[in-house]
Amino acid sequence: MLDSSPTHEAPLDGRGSFAVASARPEKKPVVIVLHMEGARAGHVGRWFIENGYPLDIRRPYLGESLPETLAGHSGAVVFGGAQSANDNTDYIRREVDWVGVALKEEKPYLGICLGGQMLARHLGAKVDMCRNGCVEIGYHPVQQLDQGRVLGALPERVYQWHREGFEVPHGADLLASAGGAFPNQAFIYGPAAVGIQFHPEIMHCQINSWTGSNPVRLLMRGSRSRHEHLSDHLVHAPRVHAWLDQFLNRWVSGELVG
Repeated sequence: MLDSSPTHEAPLDGRGSFAVASARPEKKPVVIVLHMEGARAGHVGRWFIENGYPLDIRRPYLGESLPETLAGHSGAVVFGGAQSANDNTDYIRREVDWVGVALKEEKPYLGICLGGQMLARHLGAKVDMCRNGCVEIGYHPVQQLDQGRVLGALPERVYQWHREGFEVPHGADLLASAGGAFPNQAFIYGPAAVGIQFHPEIMHCQINSWTGSNPVRLLMRGSRSRHEHLSDHLVHAPRVHAWLDQFLNRWVSGELVG
């Protein structure tokens, strides 16, 4: 289920409006891998479009293929979803294997939540739930460990929505951590592959949708209330998005490791 022919549909904003990118873009497109109906690239997609990078959107859960090579792309961002990197479904297994394309070619790879867990799983690290049934949902604190070397100045609170976490793969460097059930929050493998547990791409409309359609998940230990999700976003999102803008600029330029 691999191919090399991109589709240049590009969401312009977090509300899901679309535009068709130029047939001859000045910059190579970025592969965007989504995992659920209605999923959006959020602030990540907005930054790429505003900076001239078309989005090549792929949805493996619908049977859509992934590129055989990233030679014609600037990089790949794999987003979160309700699936697990441990799932035995064909498309999840193929996607975990496909991570190796980016690693072999040393192309920029960014795995967000499930995408980070897929990177860890591809590299042989464990992905699992908390033994005590805890989750991280809402804005939670993180601690930066790399002194800004890779991540830049990571904000102290970021948005989380997960009940599984990853171990740090052999040969990878841990970049950020947190207290509690999920200590590993970000790592880098090789020159350009980054896995993060949190959701810096999140926008207000996405939080409103996620919290409105998952009331049971908000009752789990480690989850913030819906009101906290929305009010905290007003406080923390500007810092997170400002950080993300700077990080993506360095990431897509291949300048994470000097």
